[in-house]
Amino acid sequence: MNQGLINNGQRIALLLGRGLLGLYFIVPGFSKITGWAGSVDYMAAHGVPLIPVALVITIFLQIGGGISLLAGYRTQLCGLVLAALTLLISVFMHDFWNVEDAVQRGHETQNFIKNLAIMAGLLYIGGARCKKTE
Repeated sequence: MNQGLINNGQRIALLLGRGLLGLYFIVPGFSKITGWAGSVDYMAAHGVPLIPVALVITIFLQIGGGISLLAGYRTQLCGLVLAALTLLISVFMHDFWNVEDAVQRGHETQNFIKNLAIMAGLLYIGGARCKKTE
């Protein structure tokens, strides 16, 4: 197979992957701004401490980190920071181990596992070295 075709395919896959991960954070970041009161209520229901501060930091990291991933700027750092944010969100907001209703527990378990997969992609980005193409 042609090496140039493989390199082009890899570049396209990386661009699409970064773009989709970026959107995964940008959209919820903006929805937290437009739905501030609902976000505060949801966080309070899950016992999140320092809600206004945590919410502002989350919005900043989601929108800023998402845009950075989309643009390909400081992707390693953004990948690691967003992986840590995703872990915190998963532990606080998708705490399936505290849910008694079986249907809701299944839903939260699914969200937790999905976030682990998102974290895996972010950790991969965080650990990957970008290679300059010639």
